[in-house]
Amino acid sequence: MLRDTESFKLFGSLVRVTTRTKCRLPNKSHQTSSIVFVDRRVISTSAVFVLADEAPLDRNTPITPDHPATPSLLQPSTFTSTSAPPLITLSGSLETRSSEANPTVPGSVPDDFSLAPSNPPLNPRRRRRSPSPESIPSGGAGGIGYRTVTEEQGLSHLGLQDTETHRERPSSPKRRRLMSRSMRLDSDNSTSTSNNVRQNTVASSLPSSDKNGTANQTNGYSPTTNGTSSSHTNGSSSLTIKSKIHSFYGHDREEVTRLIIQGLNDLGYYDTANRLVRESGYELEGPSVAAFRHAVLQGEWSEAESLLFGSHDSDEGGGVSISNGDSMQHEGLVLADGADKHELRFRLRKQKYLELLEERDLGGALTVLRQELTPLNQDVAQLHNLSSLIVCQSAEDVKHVALWDGAHGSSRTVLLSKLSQSISSSVMLPDHRLAVLLDQVKQNQISKCLYHNPSTSPSLFSDHVCDRSQFPLQTVMELTQNADEVWFLTFSHDGTRLATCGKDKVVVIYDTVNFQVRHLLRDHGNHVGYASWSPDDTKLITCSFDHKARIWDSTSGQCILTIDHHHQPVTSASWAPDGETFVTGSLDKQSQLCAWNLNGHALYTWSNDHRVQGCAISPDGQRLVTISPDRQIFVYNYVTKEEDYSLRLKTDLTSVSISRDSKYMLVNMADNELQLIDINTAEIVRRFLGQKQGNFVVRSAFGGGDENLVISGSEDGRVYIWHKENGTLIETLEGHASGCVNAVAWNPSDPCMFASGGDDHKVRMYVFHV
Repeated sequence: MLRDTESFKLFGSLVRVTTRTKCRLPNKSHQTSSIVFVDRRVISTSAVFVLADEAPLDRNTPITPDHPATPSLLQPSTFTSTSAPPLITLSGSLETRSSEANPTVPGSVPDDFSLAPSNPPLNPRRRRRSPSPESIPSGGAGGIGYRTVTEEQGLSHLGLQDTETHRERPSSPKRRRLMSRSMRLDSDNSTSTSNNVRQNTVASSLPSSDKNGTANQTNGYSPTTNGTSSSHTNGSSSLTIKSKIHSFYGHDREEVTRLIIQGLNDLGYYDTANRLVRESGYELEGPSVAAFRHAVLQGEWSEAESLLFGSHDSDEGGGVSISNGDSMQHEGLVLADGADKHELRFRLRKQKYLELLEERDLGGALTVLRQELTPLNQDVAQLHNLSSLIVCQSAEDVKHVALWDGAHGSSRTVLLSKLSQSISSSVMLPDHRLAVLLDQVKQNQISKCLYHNPSTSPSLFSDHVCDRSQFPLQTVMELTQNADEVWFLTFSHDGTRLATCGKDKVVVIYDTVNFQVRHLLRDHGNHVGYASWSPDDTKLITCSFDHKARIWDSTSGQCILTIDHHHQPVTSASWAPDGETFVTGSLDKQSQLCAWNLNGHALYTWSNDHRVQGCAISPDGQRLVTISPDRQIFVYNYVTKEEDYSLRLKTDLTSVSISRDSKYMLVNMADNELQLIDINTAEIVRRFLGQKQGNFVVRSAFGGGDENLVISGSEDGRVYIWHKENGTLIETLEGHASGCVNAVAWNPSDPCMFASGGDDHKVRMYVFHV
């Protein structure tokens, strides 16, 4: 027989029973039995049972009434003993019987349940001193849950059954492992694994406490596994544990994994990327970032702004939300250092404004302009340009004037890419980050390879190095068709032709395969100082001291257009990327810089009083750069024709050229120096020293297969070659017999060929034959 007080262990929770305890359940008072479930985390895990022939153990429970583990739904009312909480009253076969007059209250313990199996033990006086292996789950971490929604849910997990629906069934040889500290309801949306363990989703989980502090702020959350993995075995995965402890050859494992996931998606291996997410437990983006990306791409602008800056304050941003969706308030995404919140809002609202114009919702667009864009106090000129779009007659006019491809074009993707640059990289990975890092690795190897000159990209499989013996250092041919000083030369874009010009008024076009003369262009009446090939190489424009610019058909050698507009020597010209328009610069003080079409009509004339010594349009068609004899550099937006900025230097400038990637301009200066300048930031990136220049116009150029070299002529008759990435002077070549080396050019399609022209009337060809 049971004594007055007895304790036994049920599924990892300690339950005490008594025959004299009175307990009040919510909304009812009973003289019958009651049950209190206690989380085993806060009490001793040792099971204590009192046999019939033993003295009772006078042991009080260690749980205090205000302990957080005490169930809040069962509040004791009156106790016969104040030293212990309510206990279980056992009668007969450990059953309790409910009154049909009192229905079960949700959240309370029901009256109708049985703690005993359907067939009671033969000897009720004897119990096992310790639980058998079959009855206690090994390593279980769960507690007993509460019946909070329906009478049917929860009890089945505990082996407790309603007496009215009780069916006899054999006991399981091994009890099911409980997943978490609180039993999940059957209706939750967690994913069920093969061993009946539900796994939390990323959206509702936080990073493991084993990870470093950085992971807690990132979006690379790993799903909580509660000691289980998605494999077919119970227990913890050794791979998962290892991934939380060890780094990857000195690199953060989570960062590396997320980069690989992004790279797999960029490569199109989506299934493999998803499998890596499941196996590693790391997500590429957290739910907030994914929601923000979706909002921008779907044009949900209010939602996008709320996710970016937070819903608690429309004027403040910052902080990654770790909410699991229970609160309506959330923080915004963590912004990068120096990010301008007003600028980000302006970008979002500008897109919203343009899309409303595209939809011809002029009222809505005007409201956005007045109430959302104007108060941000951003670029006034840009705001004026946006307001002028109201008068556009159609959506196509809006796109054309705004240089915008519409909501269904790439504008939203471009916007998202620009916004992501202002979001902390720990939260939102920059686009194609793995590819960028690999490119940096290659560039680092190239920067250490002084004679890097191949047109192909270095392999990632081995360290890269180029041998000096494979560099074009020897003159293999001298071209002598020019009768006087050679002032300029340039290769066609396909590298098959070379145009030279100078003091003898003649333009010579050579075939670079056999170096035979293709055409002699003789129409100019004075020195020819510059030439430029059209993007498709079908036309060539030449600039002369006769105040004219001429366009030639490069196939027939015929002059097809003459620009007779300037009143001073035409010093330079440059083609727009479309090949339909071009710009000429001259030493005029009026109309010194003009844009033309192929019919000879002036499209635009820049109004300033600075003469033009040289000009160049960037290959992407966005910028126009000019230099003037008064030591200034002017940078224009070629699309809007507005001046972006100007730089004043301390010495004379003789030439300017722009790199193929449109990022840099290379400027020759009369104080024995070349400068590489970032076009976007106007900062000097690198200086190249060594060549001689002070009295004459000396030109330089980008060279090498990847434009990783800088080459220049010099007044000492030599050719100088530098490494662009580190500024190292790698070669000084004996160029021309006497006088100045005025110009140099590198073949854009053959990195093993370049040419120089000098005062000795010759063009020297430097070629390396494999």
